[in-house]
Amino acid sequence: MAFVKKYKPKIDKTRKGYLLYIFLVPLFIAIILALIERNILAFLLNLTAFGLFYATAKLNSLGLENEFQYNKEKLTKAPDKPYKTFSAILLGLSTFFTATIAGGESVVMGLFLSVISSIGYYLYYGLDPREDKLENIGDISAELVLKTISEAKSKLAKIERDIDKISSDNLLQKRLSLALEKAKNIIQTLQEDPKDIRVARRFLIVYIDGLEKVTNAYTSMDEKDIKKETREKLHQLLEDVERRFDKELIRLKKNNEFDLDVNIDVLQQQIKN
Repeated sequence: MAFVKKYKPKIDKTRKGYLLYIFLVPLFIAIILALIERNILAFLLNLTAFGLFYATAKLNSLGLENEFQYNKEKLTKAPDKPYKTFSAILLGLSTFFTATIAGGESVVMGLFLSVISSIGYYLYYGLDPREDKLENIGDISAELVLKTISEAKSKLAKIERDIDKISSDNLLQKRLSLALEKAKNIIQTLQEDPKDIRVARRFLIVYIDGLEKVTNAYTSMDEKDIKKETREKLHQLLEDVERRFDKELIRLKKNNEFDLDVNIDVLQQQIKN
């Protein structure tokens, strides 16, 4: 196994672990042959083996996705569910079942192949990240950073879902999408340099929460019932929000504190109206 190249997740794309799905091909063929031969026992055993390997591949995909997200973030907790560890264990069990119970090999051979498959998985994919990336930044707790960013991302996800519900106003959809992208840029900048998170937290909560309330209120109504004046007012509000996002992003990249007080009350009043 000296020539086994260990899997290294890339930052630019996720890896789904399609290699494990290759094991499903011969098992699928075995299931079809068992059906043709009307061998019910062989059919059930091969079907069970297929299910075990499929579950292994799915767990591996979830583990690799979690690992990709973990490696992408500067501050984050280790994945709470060790999917890759489960996948390595289940791969060993699946191999043992397929070789010994479904394939008729000896128990010793089944155990040998089981251990080899689990070791091979570890050498190629590794196991789940276990260390939290939670170093404190000056006097700012990484827990505060993670909580703030998590709250903001949750609201952005709601806004994104609401945008998809808008059908009759393409301009509004584009403006909301643009504001959403700028908000994501701000969050990404904070993740890369989170020392201003304490002040930025107010910005994120007020502005992103305001956008979420506006889009939710809009999509909860029948678009035909929304007056022209209301649409125009909403378009103007989004223009103001976009400009504000641009301004705050520039401030953030220059490592200045956010100056929020001027526009917070204005935006909240517009949202209430």
